[in-house]
Amino acid sequence: MHRALYTEILEDAPADARDRERQAIERSIELLNAAKKKGVTSREANEALHYLDRLWSLLLDDLANAENRLPKELRASLISIGIWILREIEDLRNQRTSSFNGLIDISEIICKGLGRSA
Repeated sequence: MHRALYTEILEDAPADARDRERQAIERSIELLNAAKKKGVTSREANEALHYLDRLWSLLLDDLANAENRLPKELRASLISIGIWILREIEDLRNQRTSSFNGLIDISEIICKGLGRSA
């Protein structure tokens, strides 16, 4: 009986993880949209960029982990996207750009890929 319950937990774990990732990305989209309305020097921009930076740092750590079960090619693509996102965050922080559109667009695409649109 305990073994069956553990097996169910293991089967549910990837779906739960995807749902948590989707929720985190949805939150980043909300923050980025608020930042877009207020501008790159606003408190909202600082909050959105900090959140997105932490989120993608965590995701990149997970993607780089050898135990990550995603296909290698998908992991590599997501790592490339994550690196681009971190660079875009720095460009916004240093005011080399003022547009949040790219970050919002990519986040929405990833969110849809995780199962639900933002």
